[in-house]
Amino acid sequence: MASQNLFIGSLAYATNDDGLKAHFEQIGPVASARVVTDRETGRSKGFGFVEFENESDNQKAVDQLNGKDLDGRPINVSLARPKEDRPRNNGGGDSFRQRSW
Repeated sequence: MASQNLFIGSLAYATNDDGLKAHFEQIGPVASARVVTDRETGRSKGFGFVEFENESDNQKAVDQLNGKDLDGRPINVSLARPKEDRPRNNGGGDSFRQRSW
């Protein structure tokens, strides 16, 4: 079974993978830290994921870092939901409405 990731929201656009990792290493050893970026522009989408080497550090990070500043912005820290729990985006095809003119 894959270990639990943390979802980190409200990141400053200036935050990068290394800065995210360094911020969370105050809690414990970080296995990976990734800021999600736009494929076309390479710009941060304002959120990312952190995985600790010890899963027991997840709740400690939520308790101690949620709402704290990182690069000038208060961040949101929560347990990431598994991919299968998220609703699928069907490309917005369901919302297309044909004009009647």
